[in-house]
Amino acid sequence: MQQKLHIKVGDTVKVISGESRGQEGSILSIDKKKSRAKVEGVNLIKKHQKPSAADPQGGIVEQEAGIHISNLMVVVNGQASRMGRKADKNGKLVRYSKKSGDEIK
Repeated sequence: MQQKLHIKVGDTVKVISGESRGQEGSILSIDKKKSRAKVEGVNLIKKHQKPSAADPQGGIVEQEAGIHISNLMVVVNGQASRMGRKADKNGKLVRYSKKSGDEIK
């Protein structure tokens, strides 16, 4: 069984290390096997695109590349925070911010 991650698709995250340090964006996709995530507007690369029916011009396209999830922190109320899990009143595990104590939706 794979380990649960501290991030989910749609979360707003902040990059804490690497070339894109300090940038924020929302998560577009996650690759659990490689422990990498694509973050909107972060770690942009240029890719050479061959002409196709959908894009007859082709050319050079800028797109997001994966970034390791250990370099990402969840942003809660405008602040990057570590994340924990605790049981709510129904006994279901919910994510919460360790800095403010707020529940992460």
